[in-house]
Amino acid sequence: MRQYLNYFLSGFLIVAPIGLTAYILFAVLRWLDDLFAGLSFDVPGLGLLVAVLLITAVGFVAKSFLVRPFLIITERVLHRTPLVSIIYSSLKDLFDAFVGDNQKFNRPVLVRLNAADDVFKMGFVTQPSMSAITRDDLLAVYFPHSYNFSGELVLVPIENVTYLELPSSEVMKFIVSGGVSRLG
Repeated sequence: MRQYLNYFLSGFLIVAPIGLTAYILFAVLRWLDDLFAGLSFDVPGLGLLVAVLLITAVGFVAKSFLVRPFLIITERVLHRTPLVSIIYSSLKDLFDAFVGDNQKFNRPVLVRLNAADDVFKMGFVTQPSMSAITRDDLLAVYFPHSYNFSGELVLVPIENVTYLELPSSEVMKFIVSGGVSRLG
């Protein structure tokens, strides 16, 4: 009986991630198809294609010098509207941190947590200087949590930080996987 339980657990560890990934992708595709159901076509994946085309078109138009002033005005209004400004600026900063011209998670580091022992934590430098709070000896390091979409920001002494010569995406995957995925 124990052997069958081991077989089941082994199979579960293989099937669960694949099944959940397939389910999430299917649910997103179905949601996009339902979103664009008014097109009168019953083609699976058409919603994804339309969404990609629309987002690309918005990006193309946004790069136009004629539209840029309107986007700037809209962004100013969103930043000045109570409550909306908190939501909008937080989301914009989050997306800018991962993609775009001002990526913030592009400097992976190894931080010594305590000078008394050899305990280290991996993270990403988000601010190389804390001169805004008159602490030039500190920098801001973001530590993502494993198996979660959250993390914590810690201000650490510069001498406790070692920059890693690794791709940021690999370090993020390593941290989020709880150290299970391989580095390098």
